Amino acid sequence: MVDQANILLTPLIEEHKSLGARLAPFGGWMMPIQYSGIIEEHMWTRKHAGLFDICHMGEFLIDADLSKSSLGHLVTIDLKSMKASSCRYGFMLNEAGGIVDDLLVYRISDTRWMIVVNAATTPGDESHIREYLTGFTRFENVSTSLGKLDLQGPEAGRVLKPLAGADIEKLRYYNFSYFTVLGEKIIISRTGYTGELGYELYMPNEKIALLWKKILEDDRVKPIGLGARDTLRLEMGYDLYGQDIDARTSPLEAGLERFVDWNKDFIGKAALLKQKKEGLSKRMIYFMADSRRSPRHNYRISYNAKDAGTVTSGSFSPSLGCGIGMGYASGEIAPGERILLSDGTVSISAKVVGIPFYKNGSAKI
Repeated sequence: MVDQANILLTPLIEEHKSLGARLAPFGGWMMPIQYSGIIEEHMWTRKHAGLFDICHMGEFLIDADLSKSSLGHLVTIDLKSMKASSCRYGFMLNEAGGIVDDLLVYRISDTRWMIVVNAATTPGDESHIREYLTGFTRFENVSTSLGKLDLQGPEAGRVLKPLAGADIEKLRYYNFSYFTVLGEKIIISRTGYTGELGYELYMPNEKIALLWKKILEDDRVKPIGLGARDTLRLEMGYDLYGQDIDARTSPLEAGLERFVDWNKDFIGKAALLKQKKEGLSKRMIYFMADSRRSPRHNYRISYNAKDAGTVTSGSFSPSLGCGIGMGYASGEIAPGERILLSDGTVSISAKVVGIPFYKNGSAKI
């Protein structure tokens, strides 16, 4: 049962209602699941531009000199090599090597940082950072005052140009800059989670509704709910925290070692080194169904007629026209191998594949 008294409302809740969105609790927030339909919204984002309300995400501002603080020790990625105005994806781990959260780090200047975290984990992330952050530092949780809109799709840049100016076209992948939009100096970054050209706009909450309406005036843009956001990210093989990765799974098990810098020290490193030495008990695999049938969360994975693991994410892929998914399996199951996915009643034949599932995205153009 969801405790409705503890559900938080996005600053755009009235805008979503006016657009006829179907709303539901997500990560402790009441969020739009869909407007016109998941498949329609998914395909619109692949072809044009979709606008997402991501105001539920958490944002922390930190002042810290890397040479005089433990900030770099908190994350698995190398912060020293980051240039100002760049972003980097990585993890905070616990001592057992489990993922406390996956996050984006923004380097604003030599000693100023912004960390963007998941909604449901924001309070725990703040506690974790405050516990382990030492040295001369300043920490500020700005999650409740800073709104966030994501514009994703091949036409996103052309949509933003009249609002942010021609320099938006110069913004490179995994970089950010300050732009004046609606009279406000704001951060716009270019990362994305759909496989398409994507921008993140950070605007004070008091102006976020105005920005939402302004962007939607463009006929190339439609509002997109969390349902299509999930199918879009799954087509790229991107993990969802709390479902595909959590405090009980490590980056190695999730196949995300590329976001771990072994040349530095970080919380959980000893545990990961032990995993590497002793071997992994489970590994993330990706699979494509032979039909339109969709594997679902908690379906069992069978390999060679033996139970081998659990599906963490699965859905119908609107772009590919078949079921796709990901999950953890014991042992190594190589791409090309056949598996069976089942909930005890429904059985789906599938093949293990590499990612991304969808390979025609515009993210890095």
